[in-house]
Amino acid sequence: QVQLVESGGGLVQPGGSLKLSCAASGNIFSIHAMGWYRQAPGKQRELVAVVASGGGTNYVASVKGRFTISRDNAKNMTYLQMNSLKPEDTAVYYCIVDLAVVGRRWGQGTQVTVSS
Repeated sequence: QVQLVESGGGLVQPGGSLKLSCAASGNIFSIHAMGWYRQAPGKQRELVAVVASGGGTNYVASVKGRFTISRDNAKNMTYLQMNSLKPEDTAVYYCIVDLAVVGRRWGQGTQVTVSS
């Protein structure tokens, strides 16, 4: 079994920052990509950012220049630094990990609310 535990969500004012963390534990053989999705009320889930095993990153256009994804392979963790947050960033954020053999695993989600 592989478990993902997310932390770092919360309420922040527009223009503020938050850092999300995701820790993978359990029977992990090899991790390929790690990333973050989000789902706002009434909207489809969208991929926000992904970081490959080699460190290459991709972002959805709406967060480029504001969000930074990173990973710590030794700790099986990924992070999402979110700066200059906007109300439209309000969503539940989900961590994902693509594992060798077992495939993709999802975190439970953490709420990010951007509001004054």
